[in-house]
Amino acid sequence: MPVITLPDGSKREYPEPLTVAEVAASIGPGLAKSALAGRLDGRLVDTSCRIEGDAALAIITDRDADGVEIIRHSTAHLLAYAVKELFPEAQVTIGPVIDKGFYYDFAYKRGFTPEDLAAIEKRMAELAKKDFPVTREVWQRDKAVEFFKGIGEHYKAELIAAIPADQEVSLYREGDFIDLCRGPHVPSTGKLKAFKLMKVAGAYWRGDSKNEQLQRIYGTAWAKREELDAHLHMLEEAEKRDHRKLGRALDLFHLQEEAPGLVFWHPHGWTVWQEIEQYMRKVYRDNGYQEVRCPQILDRTLWEKSGHWEHYKDNMFTTESETRDYAIKPMNCPGHVQIFNTDVRSYRDLPLRYGEFGSCHRNEPSGALHGVMRVRGFTQDDGHVFCTEDQIQSEVTAFNAQVRAVYADFGFHDVAVKLALRPDGRVGDDVQWDKAEDALRASLRASGLEWEELPGEGAFYGPKIEFHVKDAIGRSWQCGTMQVDFSMPERLDAVFVGEDNARHTPVMLHRAILGSLERFIGILIENHAGAFPLWLAPVQVVVMSISEHQEDYAASVAEMLRGAGMRVDLDLRSEKISYKIREHSLLKRPYFIVIGDKEKAAGLVAVRARGNQDLGQMSPEVLIERLLTEKASRGAAS
Repeated sequence: MPVITLPDGSKREYPEPLTVAEVAASIGPGLAKSALAGRLDGRLVDTSCRIEGDAALAIITDRDADGVEIIRHSTAHLLAYAVKELFPEAQVTIGPVIDKGFYYDFAYKRGFTPEDLAAIEKRMAELAKKDFPVTREVWQRDKAVEFFKGIGEHYKAELIAAIPADQEVSLYREGDFIDLCRGPHVPSTGKLKAFKLMKVAGAYWRGDSKNEQLQRIYGTAWAKREELDAHLHMLEEAEKRDHRKLGRALDLFHLQEEAPGLVFWHPHGWTVWQEIEQYMRKVYRDNGYQEVRCPQILDRTLWEKSGHWEHYKDNMFTTESETRDYAIKPMNCPGHVQIFNTDVRSYRDLPLRYGEFGSCHRNEPSGALHGVMRVRGFTQDDGHVFCTEDQIQSEVTAFNAQVRAVYADFGFHDVAVKLALRPDGRVGDDVQWDKAEDALRASLRASGLEWEELPGEGAFYGPKIEFHVKDAIGRSWQCGTMQVDFSMPERLDAVFVGEDNARHTPVMLHRAILGSLERFIGILIENHAGAFPLWLAPVQVVVMSISEHQEDYAASVAEMLRGAGMRVDLDLRSEKISYKIREHSLLKRPYFIVIGDKEKAAGLVAVRARGNQDLGQMSPEVLIERLLTEKASRGAAS
């Protein structure tokens, strides 16, 4: 007589073993209809899974994250089914779930076309509508190998042959299609109602470039049609906001093959950069940081001592001179320890805070490079705090407040917090990691913040708090970090004299608010669709004359604005004013000043704001006051 404990703590007793689906039905017809899977004693299982004894059970529906992932996994199988129906000679390989979707890799004699994708998606919808049961079967390994060889699925047979001979394999059948999978899956194809095939890309078998190239079909799947529509709309918006296109259109930066992963900043882009850097420099000063600058190239022995060579050498650019090996720095922390070590430090000197706009280089794979979001050369708003164990919580708590204030100034008010915990490959002992993780949790509690924990995702030298900002179209970007490090100061011989006159190793806090400035500017471009708030806009005001008769007055207004600290373009071209306004609107300038004979005679200006807002006439002095107020408000006005 199984006793089932439900998530709310209630218990249900049944006279004999039963399936997850039967438990759902006993609770109510609504749950029976919406059940996709179960979590049985912590393990995800199919609704057909039979429960023989007492167990804890949660019914999984499409309201659960696990349920959506099961829908996506099942849709990948539906994709493979449809491909085999339309292209019988195609061989199926693997089809996992990815963020917001899935893919499946196929071996086929020719490339799939957009027309093929449309036909495959149509067939998927037809197969889903037939509501085939999705059932699990368990086979002996060798039987499964022979079966898949017999139907010409050699890739699948190779995957199964790699499983130990004494193990059984799990297969799932729907209609005329059967596939290797550990599951779980939806009970029937009718549960799959909201999906879209997105694109085809190349992929190597088992990710090895020495193997044959396959075709990867990407798709997205959701619980409901409205969720799919919202996702597709977001993708359309993301395409319009692509920072690579806007970077060229707004003359901010460019990239070229001769410098892969490195950015050529144009005057307007460098203006945005400098506005951000000077803002962050003030944040440094206001929070007790001393700005420093360290060498770009350091001897390999230092990187070995710090632990980076062992854990990070594949991502480091190296060079050699006079028989000595060097590495171009991928991060700034070892250099900051060298500055700390140049003097005898006392406990009275702590906390000691260093900040650097440190230029770093990392040997990222060429396929991973993406505009200014993923580059090989970048600059961090990097900082390190040397402190005692007793000072960790207060320093991290103060930093948590700094982060939120900075993000608000850039217009980001929705910030998620995550705590990345110890990875498998790490330095330091578990006692140190316990202290570090507990200190970060205590600071988050003291800051009144909620957080999600990420087991195994910390840096090799310490756990970290991650700050994720949500942009205007709902995407999340990880920017700031705060890491507690007991290991690197010890490895690099950092010490201070304590109150007891003994030598102690300081704790090192690694912190950044924006992260990579290149990447953060890319995020800003996409968040604002290139229409920067006034304080960041490379050109804040455009002054335009209607005819040559107003040139002198227009020039004097432009000089008044420049004198007030505004970035101004003066357009005196003999073009129609409508053409000028349209041209500067495409460049997303915040304000347009139009000067004709009436404005000149009255000593006024006609003001338009971005978005075709006509603000009417006003004096230059009133305009300047308005602009300075908006500029000072930063994100509050964006």
